[in-house]
Amino acid sequence: MSEQQYDINSKGILTFMRKWKNILLTTCGFALITSLVFSFFIEDKYESSVILFPSTTSSISRALLNDKNYKEKDFLEFGEEEEAEQMIQILKSDAIRQHIITKFDLMNHYKINQDGDYKLTKLNKEFDANIDFYRTKFMSVKIEVLDKDPKYAADIANEIALKYDQIKNQILKKVANQAFEIVEAEYNTLVSEIALMEDTLNQIRARGIQDYETQVEVLSYQYGAALVNNNTNAANKLNSKLDTLSKYGGKYLSLVQQLEYEREKLSD
Repeated sequence: MSEQQYDINSKGILTFMRKWKNILLTTCGFALITSLVFSFFIEDKYESSVILFPSTTSSISRALLNDKNYKEKDFLEFGEEEEAEQMIQILKSDAIRQHIITKFDLMNHYKINQDGDYKLTKLNKEFDANIDFYRTKFMSVKIEVLDKDPKYAADIANEIALKYDQIKNQILKKVANQAFEIVEAEYNTLVSEIALMEDTLNQIRARGIQDYETQVEVLSYQYGAALVNNNTNAANKLNSKLDTLSKYGGKYLSLVQQLEYEREKLSD
């Protein structure tokens, strides 16, 4: 742009401002007065906040079932993104919202007409405008409360943190009880199965089978010796015992191995 063009543009702007100066001054004055009036009606609000650090969580069912392949976490460590999101879900739950609304009588505190239309909608809008929860860059969760009364704001923030702990403990207790009932049922089932296998094994032992492998070896040797010596009576008796071993031996070995495995599970 040349110096001459710049000079022409400057003169044009000055001419425009002289021509419309009254309107421009009126507009600026009106905007100033309006902003002052609105700022007069806007209440000053105080902010109170509480920082919560979610702890790491561990699977209760895995802990109770003693899963050796499960990598345990340090319960003193701070939680990560998943734990922080779980915390925010609890903080935004209806249980906490209704508790705070009732305890601090927010309907009256926010001056909402209880006989008016859409009172709950207005109440929830005020709640959302003044109470917020969000995750920080350090994976903590911030409870932020705005109110014209600084003590009121602090009391609400602290009460939310307290109620969060109560609800979280209730959830953990409920889940732990359910997990314990599952594990207890599995334990009782395992005990019953072991008792049944032991009963069956005792019935087999009553037929003379005490140590299958040793008995087969000894009876086979004795049976062969009886045949060599033409001792028919002894051979027949030994053959009968070998038939019994053949009939029940497989089940005996299977039960012994299964019992050993189930008892190891029971002791874990």
